[in-house]
Amino acid sequence: MALSLRIILNEKLYLKNPEESLLGRKIVAEGLRLINTLGFEDFTFKKLAKEIETTEATIYRYFENKHRLLVYLVNWYWTYLEYKVTIQLNNIVEPKEKIKKVISALVIPASNLFSDVFIEEKAVFDLVMYEGSKSYLTRNVKDNNKDNLFKPYKDLCARISLVISELNPKYKYPHSLACTLLEMSHTQKFFKINLPSLTDFSKDKSDASLIDFLEKLVFDTLKK
Repeated sequence: MALSLRIILNEKLYLKNPEESLLGRKIVAEGLRLINTLGFEDFTFKKLAKEIETTEATIYRYFENKHRLLVYLVNWYWTYLEYKVTIQLNNIVEPKEKIKKVISALVIPASNLFSDVFIEEKAVFDLVMYEGSKSYLTRNVKDNNKDNLFKPYKDLCARISLVISELNPKYKYPHSLACTLLEMSHTQKFFKINLPSLTDFSKDKSDASLIDFLEKLVFDTLKK
């Protein structure tokens, strides 16, 4: 049975909620595709407007600038992923199995779990892997943080840290380990594809070695 999901994001990310119109959804979906094709640096609202046969001014009615669109897409993914992880962990009791499930979800994008989601998980996963750090590595990061623009990322890290604490309640750094796990699941995959000398996984066509590495990293760290 397909599951239904409506992702609600911080209103400060947009000027007009793109979820509430066909054009808004098209701006988000095609913006995602175009950023993945061109790269964030070469992506512009002018190019997006040409792709979807509208005007730049129309797009600016939805998003203040292209960075806000990027943060919107990245936050969409973190929110989606937290829902997905929560559902997948529902019937699992053993903390070690929960961690394995979390790692698998972080590393391997799958077909959309929810029937009414208009953004493809694989596409937004690729965006986060290539462009995600640009959402917060800015001079405005503190102001954006005050506006809670990074809450979905923090919420996902907090959920992972709870699973870590289940396995070893005495471990002093669950949030730091959760964040490290989340970042490494993307950076090591990025390196595997683009800078293979920075990983030991370049010859592995699947993600099995990366998953094994992350599991060992967590379990060895949490040994009592």
